Amino acid sequence: MLPLKIPPAPATELWDEDKCEFVPQPAFKGASLQLEHSLIAVSRWESKYHKSFSSTKEKTAEEFLYYIQCMTLTKNVDEKVYDHLTIENLKEIDAYIKDPMTATTVRRKPGKGPSRKIVTSEQIYSWMIDAEVPWEAEKWHLNRLLTLLEVRNASANPAKKMSPKSVMKNNAALNAARRSKMHSKG
Repeated sequence: MLPLKIPPAPATELWDEDKCEFVPQPAFKGASLQLEHSLIAVSRWESKYHKSFSSTKEKTAEEFLYYIQCMTLTKNVDEKVYDHLTIENLKEIDAYIKDPMTATTVRRKPGKGPSRKIVTSEQIYSWMIDAEVPWEAEKWHLNRLLTLLEVRNASANPAKKMSPKSVMKNNAALNAARRSKMHSKG
């Protein structure tokens, strides 16, 4: 969970392009929000935009602002509060979203990067069901949940064992490399 403090701002005037006039804006007294980057928030965002949150790399300012609203746990927040987010607030939110929130790292096979498959919240819920992950995990930081699901998948599908022929070939290559490095014949 990310506690976010939006600082106060003095009264100002903003230009209204439709009316071609300055419109006074009252002073902003500041606000505190509690944010949570979770499967629930992603699901809400996808409900509105009808596209995958994770595969949409570049989000518009409107899409990102709406995601911040989806992440908000604080009750009864006036929508005008989001207009006062500072650059520092946005950087803090972005860093929070990118944080892995776990010490676990999952090794990928050489030459195999992350999948380019489009993943939606419904697919993640399906993976939770398959892995028998409790429903309360939908409130976890999304990166932590995805790491758990990767670990679960890796342990459920262990690496294939090498055939005896492959083991002998691999060992022969290692021995040849060692002999070459040590300038040895045997």
